[in-house]
Amino acid sequence: MPIENYKTQEIKRLTTPLTFKDSHAYDKDGNPVDCVETINDVRYILEPKENFLRDDEILKYAPKSKAASKVRLQKGIGNSSDVLLIHESLPWILGLYYVTLTCIAVTAVSAGNKFIMLILLILYVVPLIYLYRIFNLNSYVGKNVKKEKTIKTSPKIEENSEDSEEISETDSGLESLKIYEKEINNLKILFDVKEEVVKDLIAKRFAPPQITYDKFIAIVDSAHKLFYRQVDSANSIISLAAEDTPRVRGEIENKIGAMHTIIDQIENLTNELVINISNEDSSSEEVKNLLDEMENLTDSVKKY
Repeated sequence: MPIENYKTQEIKRLTTPLTFKDSHAYDKDGNPVDCVETINDVRYILEPKENFLRDDEILKYAPKSKAASKVRLQKGIGNSSDVLLIHESLPWILGLYYVTLTCIAVTAVSAGNKFIMLILLILYVVPLIYLYRIFNLNSYVGKNVKKEKTIKTSPKIEENSEDSEEISETDSGLESLKIYEKEINNLKILFDVKEEVVKDLIAKRFAPPQITYDKFIAIVDSAHKLFYRQVDSANSIISLAAEDTPRVRGEIENKIGAMHTIIDQIENLTNELVINISNEDSSSEEVKNLLDEMENLTDSVKKY
């Protein structure tokens, strides 16, 4: 299987809403998802599989994962929340450790045993040294810098000639404008994944043949055409522009902004459908409102 197929499947898994059954969460493939509990948050987090996504893709498609926290720390843009997420059980372990140590200390003080008190003092300090080390954000920078090269060197995944053809599609044009190509390609992958997910949900909620099913599919198809119109337009500007000017960059960024808006709309529809499916008592009026909202959103994109 070409590398892009592996990547697309993994992105689809990460961006598909979780399903819940008997108080347990499951991903798109039916695999259980662990509940992560930090000091100020409790949530289910999908972790990306190793050797499939680059660092920038992990940050884009799984920004709340432990893997993304590690990437941010390695790039020097992480914070203490990322450290706490990676070491999620640390606060509870330390709490139990110090409670136990305090109980022993009270007994040692009552007995007047100075040797044990000295040992306890050392035991109090040791975890603080460890905490200083893991919360020193500079210590993470530069670790595992070879992460982004893993996909290319993995023996299980081989590059397909189609990938090199896609890269060379916009081989002409100004070099300074090609910084936008990578973002556009990533947005294409993300849109295709979200489009497939939302169509699956539409089919699940409004099993064809139904007029409502046809209307929703028509709206999604319209969003597809609008999205790829922006893609084609942006790529044309990149390949044909004679010079790099603020106006040229502005036009490209407007097209990319429109792509983001369309993806956000598809994601909003996905979330609404998930809620609608989970509510067995949903009325036809709620479905009509959902349909009208998506139509209005799609119409607004045409202004781009």
